[in-house]
Amino acid sequence: MNREKDSTSCLKEYKVFFFDLYGTLIDIHTDEEKPQLWNFMAEWFSDHGVVYTVQELKAAYQQAVKYDLKRVERMWARQHIAAEYPEPDIGKVFRRLYVRKGVNPEADLIRDTAWAFRQRSTSHLRLYAGAKNLLLRLRDAGKEVCVLSNAQSLFTLPELEQLGVAGLFNRIYISSDYGVKKPDPAFFRIVLEEGEWDADDCLMIGNDYECDILGAKKVGIDGFYILSNLSPKHRWSTFPEDAENAVFCQRGMNLDRVWPALQICGRHGPLGSAAAGSKTRIGP
Repeated sequence: MNREKDSTSCLKEYKVFFFDLYGTLIDIHTDEEKPQLWNFMAEWFSDHGVVYTVQELKAAYQQAVKYDLKRVERMWARQHIAAEYPEPDIGKVFRRLYVRKGVNPEADLIRDTAWAFRQRSTSHLRLYAGAKNLLLRLRDAGKEVCVLSNAQSLFTLPELEQLGVAGLFNRIYISSDYGVKKPDPAFFRIVLEEGEWDADDCLMIGNDYECDILGAKKVGIDGFYILSNLSPKHRWSTFPEDAENAVFCQRGMNLDRVWPALQICGRHGPLGSAAAGSKTRIGP
């Protein structure tokens, strides 16, 4: 069922489109708890001159993540910013695992270790239907297309290359590079400041209602909420009633349906958003 906006609504054009990645453009399944992963990583470290038992490695990894979270919290505290959602850097986590055993790793080894970990923990990685076409259409329309994702650069940048979409983004903002993640308003504000954009000119497209839609709204950015197979499960029972803060709502992951939704502007022009209080719903 489609419910179009009133054709007399006051519409505006978006200039910048922020995309969440996992669960929005990319379908993925990872498991960082499976024994095969930690067996493999213990062998990996051994091959690079560092000896861990499997259980020792897993415990050291968890400890290193906590240590890096503390580092990030101290960083924000020095700037007198209370970041509610700090984000560790997996590169620093793996570096710590080498250093605690007396090895000072080069950047290439840290990168390769992170990528080995990611590959072994991932069983499924693909673009959702229509993802690449949507990005190309927005680029062809002269829009700025950006990643705004809670993720780790050492994982995500190679995956974007692998999927053939890295070159389709004007800018890539990944939480691990900034030490803060969605829905923290600090992350959105950093991005707006770096891009020199007005919030009114931006649209956040994502599958996590709290992180993507409510987080963006806190700084004045409109949201396009997509209920996907990777959305938090408690949202499935109340869609779309719980999405009153989104300008657009869609159930299902055929992204070919996003472009027509952005075109529901009648004579007012393409790629607009509804006036306050109106909403477009796509899907059953």
